[in-house]
This record gives sequence, C-alpha cells and structure tokens, in this order.
Amino acid sequence: MIWTVVLVASLCCYLLKYIGLAAPPAILERPAVRRAVELVPAALLAALVVVQAFTDGSALVLDARAAGLGAAFLALLLRAPFLLVLLVAGGTAALVNGLA
Repeated sequence: MIWTVVLVASLCCYLLKYIGLAAPPAILERPAVRRAVELVPAALLAALVVVQAFTDGSALVLDARAAGLGAAFLALLLRAPFLLVLLVAGGTAALVNGLA
C-alpha cells in the first residue's frame, strides 16, 4: 500500500515537472504567470514558517516559537541585519522558554 502511494506521488511530481518544462514560452512570458511564479516560493516559505511556529502536531499553540517569530518580525521592521534578526529571534524564544 505504502509503495503504491510513493510511486503515484513520484509520478505526479515527475508529470508536474514535465508540464512546466513542456509549457510553451509564450505562456510563461505572460506578466500574470511570471508574477505568480515569482511569488510562489515566498508564499510556500511563509506557509512553512507559520505551520512550524504555531502548531504542535495537529493543535494550534502559542509558545516560545511564536514569541521568537514576533521578535524577528519587529527586528525586520527596524531594518536589522539578518544575523541580528536570527539572534534576536533565538534569544527571545530561549528567554520565553526559560521563563515558562
């Protein structure tokens, strides 16, 4: 059963990749398609961050990870360098986790 799922998923991934490669350049050069293709990676990354920060298994949670994410957001709003953003987020999460 599990191998069937793996093989079907692999085939679907291959076909999706093939469709992207086989698409005519005229379709890919349209402004709407180009803009969507540029935004998809950022949307996927944002979705992964939200899932990792606000869930534990199948439950929604607010814990130290959410505090770290909020601190990182504030640091980004203040135009802090990326390394500082990481340190602020990690430090805030560690502090909140230590207080809990």
